[in-house]
Parts: sequence; C-alpha cells; structure tokens
Amino acid sequence: MKEKELHRGVVPFLNCKDYLVSNETYEVMLNKQIEMLVTSPIPSDLSKYYDSEEYVSHHNTKKTLLNFIYNTVKKYSFKKKQNLFNDHQKNKTVLDIGTGTGDFLFYCKQKGFLVTGIEPSDIARQQTIEKKVAVHKDLKDVLGKKFDVITMWHVLEHVPNLYEYLEQLKNLLNDNGKLIVAVPNFKSFDADYYKEYWAAYDVPRHLWHFSQKSIQELFKSVQMKVVKIHPLKFDSFYVSLLSEKNKTGKTNFAKAFLIGLKSNLSARSTKEYSSLIFELKHTQN
Repeated sequence: MKEKELHRGVVPFLNCKDYLVSNETYEVMLNKQIEMLVTSPIPSDLSKYYDSEEYVSHHNTKKTLLNFIYNTVKKYSFKKKQNLFNDHQKNKTVLDIGTGTGDFLFYCKQKGFLVTGIEPSDIARQQTIEKKVAVHKDLKDVLGKKFDVITMWHVLEHVPNLYEYLEQLKNLLNDNGKLIVAVPNFKSFDADYYKEYWAAYDVPRHLWHFSQKSIQELFKSVQMKVVKIHPLKFDSFYVSLLSEKNKTGKTNFAKAFLIGLKSNLSARSTKEYSSLIFELKHTQN
C-alpha cells in the first residue's frame, strides 16, 4: 500500500493555517475508511517549515515562559515514559526516533540502557552529541540492526513515506521487542473545541493526523498490533495553550487550563485524550 491510497476518496474536513513559519493555508482531508486525516498538499521541501526558533523540540535555549513549561513537563515525563519499557532486562537496547536535543535518551543512558538516537536536525543533533549520546541523522543509518525498544514521541505524524517507514520500524524491532508511538489524537475534546486553530494539526509539518482506529489499521498492514494504549494528559494543557494563541493571538493560561481540564475529564469516559501512547508488538507475539 502506498501513501497515495490514504488520499484516495478523502473528503474535506478543515482548512488549517501554518501559524509557525509560513502563514500558508492547507486542507486537512478525512479518510473515513480508517478514520485518519491527511494534509494536502504536502510541500516538496518540508525542511524550511522547521526553520523557526519557536520549534522547541529543536531549540531548547530560548528563555520564554512557554519553553519553560514545555521543558518542565518534558523532564517530568521522562520517568513515566521510561517505565513503559523498564522490565529490568540487562543491556536493553533503545532506539529513539526524533531525539530532538537528546534529553530523553540521556536520561535513559543514566538508567543503564544502551541508547541510540535518530535526529535529522543538525542543530538538535549537535546538542545530543554534546550529551555523549550516540545519534544518527537518518533511519537508514541503523537499518540492519535490531533493538529491544523503539520510541517515537510525536514523530510519526511528520514522516512522508509512511508505509515504507512502518515496514522499517517492524524490521528494526527484535522479535519480542516493543515499539512505543505517541501521536496527537484529532478525536479529542480539545481538537473538537479548537477546530482549525488546534495547534496539534501543525500543518504542514504534521502530514498525518491519527485516531486509535487509524493507528491499529496502519500497523496491522505490517503485521504489528497495538497491545496497550496510554494517555498523555499534560498534552491537552500545552496544546490548548498554543491553540488559544492561534485563535486569539494571545497567551491565555486560564482558558487553556480550563479547556485542557475539560478534555481530560471528557476522555475519562471516551478514552479520547489529546495525545495517546500506543505500545505495539509483532503480531506473532
């Protein structure tokens, strides 16, 4: 199956603006069959859309309140993320794709894991190297190797060659290994509330917009299955804060907190949190 099939039979869903770099408008189209949204058109050169100091996963030095909140929550989350694969197996190998500035892998390395990162941004990769963490520019640099754990924290939505990438992930994972994928969930309360202003659409950097069904269906095509789903509860607050700024041009902490709280309370019954973590394994296991 190719990416063009994900665009086949799609219907208009929303028009969204790139608030970060270009101010361009993109269509977000709905694939009803697998409950997935696709950004259209996909720019031929995506790299220039990441060229912003506001893109905090690549730049962690700018001292703003928003960056402080982002980095504080990120550090708090390290232990919870690492606990998803901490079963006391010695010499466990971990591949983190979209390593950013390397903080999560540095944390895992301190806990005794054998870590490797993938990070295409030269700026972010250099900061990872300075932490003495092994990091490569592209996934092809580690093809042929096997890992016990592969993590992708808000990365899959950025991948152009989606089906090829899923196949590569499957081949990189040990037979009894665990793939951990975190993505925004467009079926959450905060996504529905903010609509075209929802910051997690983040067009055109986010090419795909997932639901629980779409993740299950996509990975089924490469003989992988979802075994557990976890919420990322802090994301509703952070995404609402960015969404408020998209909608009004102002940072409104009180309103963002209220919508984030409503989103999490709603998800207690619907299970549709702002972002979700999927644990996946090979189908035969």
